[in-house]
Amino acid sequence: MYRLFKILRRFDYVLVFLLLVGISVLLIKENSYYQQSKIVNWSNRMAGGIYSISASAKEYVGLRHENEMLMAENAALRQQIAASYIHYDSKHFEYNDTVYQQIYHYITAHVIKNSWDKPRNYLMLNKGLRHGVRPDMAVISPQGLVGIITDASDNFSVVIPVLHPESRNSVMLKSTKSCGTLIWEGDNFCYGTVLDIPTTHPLKTGDTIVTSGQDPAFPVGIAAGYIDEVSNVPGSGFYHIRIRLATEFNKLEQVYIVHNSFAAEQEELDQRQEE
Repeated sequence: MYRLFKILRRFDYVLVFLLLVGISVLLIKENSYYQQSKIVNWSNRMAGGIYSISASAKEYVGLRHENEMLMAENAALRQQIAASYIHYDSKHFEYNDTVYQQIYHYITAHVIKNSWDKPRNYLMLNKGLRHGVRPDMAVISPQGLVGIITDASDNFSVVIPVLHPESRNSVMLKSTKSCGTLIWEGDNFCYGTVLDIPTTHPLKTGDTIVTSGQDPAFPVGIAAGYIDEVSNVPGSGFYHIRIRLATEFNKLEQVYIVHNSFAAEQEELDQRQEE
């Protein structure tokens, strides 16, 4: 109590001044229609501003929930597209009358840590082993190609994105199906480089580069980028293609982790060929 009185005594002139100002405003409001309307209008604007900020905050919180619902819905829709299934001729089935079997399943995730301006970039996601995430699973965004899971704990996972010197992704020219390799040369997070496409294959600026499907981790046809600049590597017979990456890595928030149901079977078959 003593401290309260001490504070009041210290600011007594200020408190008296504010009290007098308040009384003056009240008298003006009660005795002057013009001033009253001005004060009411000002208070309404203040209240409107506060309500607007409050509504925006609620809308932002609501948007996160909406985004999560949309991501889940999009994941379900991706699982229904043709690229997520393998087609069989029904005459080969005696006990199963379906002609499609699903290859790819999608797990929604949020990016909780991201780098895009370093020589060796990586991402961390909020999904891990307990959510069904495993190393070597592909990661894509609503825009396109992101990278590969390299490590996972119970609740988190690490992604080596396209923006990494060790990243190698099999891609192709969407229009001609000419296959090449997407790498990152470390100069700009907006651009990548496609190698190994022969100069005999026609292409032009603006053409779309997509995943080829030769890497079983990725469904075929995921956007990797768009041709920005083309040059010939002297004496090689191949293009050096600079592409603008489809995914905006500096704005990346939500992704899909891709689970290939046949990955183990494909890997086992590959290993048998190498023996």
